Amino acid sequence: MATFDDGVGLIKNGAVLIEGSVIRDVGEKERILLENPRDEVLEHPKSIVMPGLICAHCHAYGAFARGMPLKVEPPTRFGEILERIWWRLDKRLTLEDVYYSGLVTAIEAIRHGTTFMMDHHASPYSIKGSLQMLERAYREVGVRANIAYEVSDRDGFDKAREGIQENVDFIKKHEGDEFITGSFGLHAQLTLSDETLEACVEAANGLDTGFHIHTAEGVEDVFDSLSKSGKRVVERLWDHGILGPKTIAAHCVHVNEREMRILKETKTNVVHNPESNMNNAVGVAPVVRMLELGIKPALGTDGFTMDMFREAKVTFVLHKLHTSDPRVMGAEKVLEMLFNNNREILGKYYPKPLGKLVKGAYADLVVIDYVPYTPMDEGNFPWHFIFGMDSSQVRTVIVDGKVVMKDRHLLTVNEDEIFEKARELAKALWERL
Repeated sequence: MATFDDGVGLIKNGAVLIEGSVIRDVGEKERILLENPRDEVLEHPKSIVMPGLICAHCHAYGAFARGMPLKVEPPTRFGEILERIWWRLDKRLTLEDVYYSGLVTAIEAIRHGTTFMMDHHASPYSIKGSLQMLERAYREVGVRANIAYEVSDRDGFDKAREGIQENVDFIKKHEGDEFITGSFGLHAQLTLSDETLEACVEAANGLDTGFHIHTAEGVEDVFDSLSKSGKRVVERLWDHGILGPKTIAAHCVHVNEREMRILKETKTNVVHNPESNMNNAVGVAPVVRMLELGIKPALGTDGFTMDMFREAKVTFVLHKLHTSDPRVMGAEKVLEMLFNNNREILGKYYPKPLGKLVKGAYADLVVIDYVPYTPMDEGNFPWHFIFGMDSSQVRTVIVDGKVVMKDRHLLTVNEDEIFEKARELAKALWERL
């Protein structure tokens, strides 16, 4: 068992005692069973128990893009990717589409050992009630989540205000909720006027929340910010009061030294999404330098996948290639991002610990079938994680103390029925493009 409390924390022949939604004890199996006899005991020999994985930035709304016919000229740069793919798709989403996108994404998350999602949503012509549709999907499947609607001016003043209200209503409704929470979503500064940024800050005042925004993902964002304000992206967001300890700045590919120091000083949470950045050909975020400066970058997928095992492996190799230095981004650094830094974000939204197996933490954990054929200890566990473990080994998943998947069988929803309906909705959506 890997507790990920202070370091990896390996316990041989370990056990986790769960009562309700909370972990009540962690330690050696023999002691826990002796002190706490239980009628129900899940036995997983030849397996590793670890905290459920966390995705710090994703988009369930893009689920129906898989295999989607393009119907336009292929995009040649990031701005065209937004215009020709994502902004065509999100405008045509219905609330039913949103719900089923949430269902299939949550199912993929559970199957890959991801028990928490920071979801950044967009459906400009189905805004009101869209976050509630996602909440419904996540509760049914059994994934814990923080959800935000990405406010944007790209569809006009009224849609921006509707997006603001969707965030406010959802955040207020979920005060005190320990399963689904809300944050204040913003698309990116390149689709936000000064007026709308100010309206968002005003609306968020008193809500005890942070913003969730794409930040300097493509170079277009930098050019737009300079054109609008004479400032770079992070500087403009800082001036408007967007940055802070609860805010998520996703990507941060095109940030300079000054901007990184601003992110550090404001304690803003940076989320690295390496696979998506590679796919969109926007560049490589300066994560190595961020770590040197004391920034704590977390890991997300940007919706490219729900497989955080894979995202960790890509992070491990990408920065070696990018810097031409095999010494950078050691496995221990990757796991620090994946576990420590991801859970640090959630600690600002949830009263109990997430992302570690300790007394009093939420009972979100995964069991993976992994038997090492070389010695494994706390010192080399990160390299076992990177080179030996993957999401295909995920056997059992528990979220909030409930068994969501057991022996690779999902217990909460009927996958076949959901996928059949999703295929119908996706086909209809593609015909509307």
